[in-house]
Amino acid sequence: MDDTTPDTNPFAQVPIEVTISVGKARPLVRDLLRLGRDAILPLDRRVDDPVELYVGDRLIARGVLQEVEGEGAGQLAVRLTEVANLRGGL
Repeated sequence: MDDTTPDTNPFAQVPIEVTISVGKARPLVRDLLRLGRDAILPLDRRVDDPVELYVGDRLIARGVLQEVEGEGAGQLAVRLTEVANLRGGL
C-alpha cells in the first residue's frame, strides 16, 4: 500500500493531456473530399449523450458538456458523472 498523498507524490505536478471524445464519424473519403465551409458531419452521439475522457487510450471518466459561467464564460467544460476506478476501469 502506498502512503503517498497526492500533495506529496512527486508525480502530482506532472501535466498530462486529457482528450474529450464527443463522438465519432465514419464518412467515405469521397464525402470528406466534398466537405466545405458550413458543412455538417454527423456524429454517432446525440447532444445530450455523455462525453468520454481519455488519458492516452485509457477511458478515465464520463461526463456532460457545460458552458463555464462567470469569468470564463463561453468556454466549454466537462462535469464528471462517472469516474473510473483507475485500478479496475469504469
